[in-house]
Formats: sequence, C-alpha cells, structure tokens
Amino acid sequence: MEKVVIIGSGPAGLTAAIYAGRSQLAPLLITGNALGGQAATTSEVENYPGFPNGIGGMELMQAMQQQAERFGTRVKMDEVVAVDLHQYPFVVKTYEAAYETQTLIIATGVSPRLLGVPGEDKFKGRGVSYCATCDGFFYKDKTVVVVGGGDAALEEAIYLTRFASKVYIVHRRNQLRAQKIAQERAFKNSKIEFVWDSVVTAVLGEEHVTGVRIKNVKSGAESVLAADGMFTYTGNVPNTKLFAGQLELDKQGYIVTDRKMHTTVPGVFAAGDVQERVLKQIATAVGSGAIAAMEAEKFIAEMEGRGYPERQW
Repeated sequence: MEKVVIIGSGPAGLTAAIYAGRSQLAPLLITGNALGGQAATTSEVENYPGFPNGIGGMELMQAMQQQAERFGTRVKMDEVVAVDLHQYPFVVKTYEAAYETQTLIIATGVSPRLLGVPGEDKFKGRGVSYCATCDGFFYKDKTVVVVGGGDAALEEAIYLTRFASKVYIVHRRNQLRAQKIAQERAFKNSKIEFVWDSVVTAVLGEEHVTGVRIKNVKSGAESVLAADGMFTYTGNVPNTKLFAGQLELDKQGYIVTDRKMHTTVPGVFAAGDVQERVLKQIATAVGSGAIAAMEAEKFIAEMEGRGYPERQW
C-alpha cells in the first residue's frame, strides 16, 4: 500500500515528490514516457527565480529529481496505462505493475497540439518535430520552419539558429503573442524570417521533409517554402484520457480543481499544466505541486485519525 503515488515527472510532479518526501510519506513517482516533462525539452529557462543567468531545462529537472530522491522519493521509469478511482484505495496500473495508494497526485502535463495537416504524421521523426532541444542538432546548415507565435515558438526558433542556416517562423497573425524580450531577440536575429498571416496546410517530401505548403489567411494565396524540417508550437492538449469519466474535466479536457488542487474525487489531486489554464510556466507548476503534496499529507492524516495543524499564511 502506497501513501502517495505521483504520475508525471515534470516540475509539478517532482515538486510534489519533494514536499511529500520531506513529510516522510515515501512517495512513488511514475515518470511517464518523458522524464522531466516538457520543461526538460526547453533549451534554456530564463524566467525561473534563482538562476540569473538562466539554466537548461534538462539540468533543472535533473536537479529537482535528485532533490526528490534525497528525501526518499522512489522514481519509477514506467508509464501508467490505467487508473481506477471508483474504488479505495485507488489502483494505478503501469506496464510493469499495479499499485494501491491512499492518495494520488496527477501531474501528467500536456502534449503538443498537432496541426492535423497532410504529411505531419507521415514525417514524424523524419523532419517533423516538436522539440528543438531534442532534434535541433540534426539541422546543422539546413533550413527549418517553426510554426507558432508564442514564447515557445520564438525561444525554440532562436535556439535553432545555433544550427540551421535559415529559420522561417510561420504565424497565422501579423502580431506575436510572445513576451517582448523574445520578440526583440527574434527580430534582431539575421537567420530568422517571419511569414505573417499564414498557416501550414501540408508537409511535403518523399522520404524526408522537403518543404511545407502555406496559405495566406487573408488573400488565400498558396505557396511552398523549401525546408528540411518543421517544428510546431501551436498550443497544447492536456494528458487526461486516463481520467475521463472518473474526474471532472472542463471543455478543453483539463482537470477541474479548486485552489487547493483537490479534484472531484477526495484523495485525488492534480497539479501543473494538466489543470493550469492561465499561465503554463515552471513557476506555476512548482507552486501547485507543493500545494497538492501538502493537501495529500493532510488527507492521509485525517484518514488515519491524526491531528493536522492548520497553517496560517
């Protein structure tokens, strides 16, 4: 019988593990298919407090994991395939085992939103990517297309200029959503060229990507951009399929929680991007992970008939 099982190894999950570990709950953290979550794929994190010169996403996640393990967290490299929240203790099934747990913290995060255009699925891993940090090296002296206009799109486009000779940024509007500092850096970068008011309608190629077809949303005119790869940053989809029908989800599929990270099932908590709708950042994920762990500790104490001090903030 586990006291706390945490699903997800991004900032929210690892922070929950740190707090649960320090509370001597011996948490079990199941990583999922990507250790460190999306944060680990970020080339450089510049807005997380305490690192004035920035820090690599993977480096930060590895440090969080080491800290969690220091306080007794058991990190299991496995993927959850099913959960049963209709019975108590809750049951969490992975490819390798099944666990019963008194509390569950869901920190499964989000996945990149697909464009859903012809050729995208065909060329995944052969020119279509969603992670510049992972795949940028393969585009040395080549031309790539980045789709999107937010922080992630610009930051990863700038990162890609370390390798690529040319980076097109295709954005459906004529203004960017990214922070001003990222915009200024992108505009100043001689390797970056913006393609405004346009969307990608198809990914082209034979064995590998050779270009993308784009359409101007105002004029309707279509053209082809020759390119060796495409990186997409057009939003995210919450990873909540496991919980459909067991927890309340909103219209976009995010887990509904209160301010204390309680879901609609007592003893089940959610933290990080899987429930965050306003600002998906490492800082917000860390905060919600800490709250979820402390609320799990409180739940266990009440179940065991122990007193739990109310904290005055």
